[in-house]
Amino acid sequence: MENDQAHGKLELNLAQRSQRRSHWSIAWSRFKRHRLAMVGLGMISVFTFLALFAPLIAPYGMDEQDLFKIAEGPSAENWLGTDELGRDVLSRLIYGGRISLAVGLGAALITTVVGVVVGTTAGYFGGWVDSILMRFIDLVLAFPAIFMLLILFSIVSASVWNVILFLGLFSWMWLARVVRGELLSLKEREFVEAARSIGASNVRIVSQHLLPNVVAAIIVSATLAMAFNMIAEATLSFLGFGVPPSVPTWGNMLTGASSFYLRAPLLAVMPGVVLVLAILAINFIGDGLRDAFDPQSR
Repeated sequence: MENDQAHGKLELNLAQRSQRRSHWSIAWSRFKRHRLAMVGLGMISVFTFLALFAPLIAPYGMDEQDLFKIAEGPSAENWLGTDELGRDVLSRLIYGGRISLAVGLGAALITTVVGVVVGTTAGYFGGWVDSILMRFIDLVLAFPAIFMLLILFSIVSASVWNVILFLGLFSWMWLARVVRGELLSLKEREFVEAARSIGASNVRIVSQHLLPNVVAAIIVSATLAMAFNMIAEATLSFLGFGVPPSVPTWGNMLTGASSFYLRAPLLAVMPGVVLVLAILAINFIGDGLRDAFDPQSR
């Protein structure tokens, strides 16, 4: 009898694992059929590769200067020209991708963690816990995030870590609302009641029965949050409240080119084009993930 029960449990575990694998394989096959998503994945892969291996790929150092070449156009030595301090624009673009992508990804991770925790707590427990958390979210949303960030950066010294931290802590509210709404409907389903009836703890119910059904919305929101944070970093850098000017980012390159729009337009055009391409690629990936995890999509 015990051997039969153990065998039955083993078959059930194998069936559950096979079902999970089939679910992700179906999502991946749908994602591969989304052409723009695959294009976006390829573009982001190229940007990530260049950023990771910037010291090996960039033709010049990050801060290497040539004071005899100030804001010059493209040449054989400098394919995209030089900036206002005689630094190679192509090298700065490659190195700048490191910080821009790191800010977008790091802030998106903070947004995802905080949003999932708050949304799960509010949606699962409900009642006064839900009311307090939702009113707090309403209070935070009542203040424009950009102005709050400007005030904070005027008090605290700007750094890459501060930008990541502040962007992550000021953009989690929308994900929390999405997760809360999903859990409010899921927690009344029969499989949750069945888990409670066999004595499953709240942590087990949330981690193994509820959150797996919300993972699609979380992944898509995290992807789009990365694009938003990259735009926010460029905006803050352009206003002078973002990453320090000595650190190369695509936003800082736009800021440095503000006085050379007419004399050397490539200084502003190239980082703008790269930033737009990265944002479009991330948005394409987000659209592909949304369609891949949507059970009603064809």
